[in-house]
Amino acid sequence: MAGFGRIRKGRREASDNLTYNEGGDCPRCGGESDNSTMAGYLRCISCSHEWPDPDYVEQKVATEIPTYQRDADLIEQFKKDVESGSLANVLGVNNNLTDQQEATLARLEDKWMSGMQGRFNTATEERKPLMIMFDDEDNIVSTEVAAITIVANGFDGGEEIRLEYPGIGTEFYSYNVNDGMGWRRGTNAEETARSIANVINNKSSLVFANVSGARISFELRNEDLRPESLVLFVDDPGGTDIVAEKNGIILDARNAADFEDYRRVVEMVLEDGIISPSEDQLLWSLRQELGIDDAYHVQMVLSLYGDETLKECTNCSAMAELYVEYASWYCHSCESWC
Repeated sequence: MAGFGRIRKGRREASDNLTYNEGGDCPRCGGESDNSTMAGYLRCISCSHEWPDPDYVEQKVATEIPTYQRDADLIEQFKKDVESGSLANVLGVNNNLTDQQEATLARLEDKWMSGMQGRFNTATEERKPLMIMFDDEDNIVSTEVAAITIVANGFDGGEEIRLEYPGIGTEFYSYNVNDGMGWRRGTNAEETARSIANVINNKSSLVFANVSGARISFELRNEDLRPESLVLFVDDPGGTDIVAEKNGIILDARNAADFEDYRRVVEMVLEDGIISPSEDQLLWSLRQELGIDDAYHVQMVLSLYGDETLKECTNCSAMAELYVEYASWYCHSCESWC
């Protein structure tokens, strides 16, 4: 009967622990209350029961919507701090180094930093996880080639992100499309950015995507690819939900205000001397927004890069040549004007 005695003793102790006491705070046992680890809840000291605090008032804090203007302001402020503040020598190495110190830095860079790029799978790849590049003055150089920012999260269908490289092809990433290349809208801009980055990292053969809040930056997967040849195009027909940028230039026709804005985009497009189909569409939308005719566009191309500028044919992907007298490009492969 000794075993049954222990059971009865345990029942009595449990009954005593759950006995309700008058005058306390706990609705279960009447014990004293204390603040819970959860905001807006109280915890009983005796039985650890938790219940909502009737006197708790939730403080609502307005969340600032991330915008590319804010990102630009933060970057500009960081540059000023680096140039004039206490961070002036953080990203650089003084030139008055001994030969032994320079040799040590060279070995460190060669062992840990050269060729380290993007994200990687340790099971299948031998690359290191990040790229850290230096210029001639030993300053760190950014490996970002382009970026997009989710400025609003009100997608209504038709939004598309294109990554394009002349001679390789175009990757299409569309909102809410069930083809493996589609992405989903999250409950906020940050979740949407993560959805886009995950799809691109799983499917893209051109870039790696890195997320920072609502901003997605892109790095090239292959060292043989040239940053100036990568094309980023965003088709956002319903409104300004996604904004693309490259070389600090916002790639949005609605953001253009004058001919100088158009000229900056043309200069960026012509970095590699080739106008890809998505770049051609971007320039066309800018001309429509600003009222620029095709003849003026061709003259600007000639003044910036000359008549050697090529255009990738939308029919066969061959390179079409510019004929100045016709103010257009002609593809000899499929015998059509582009």
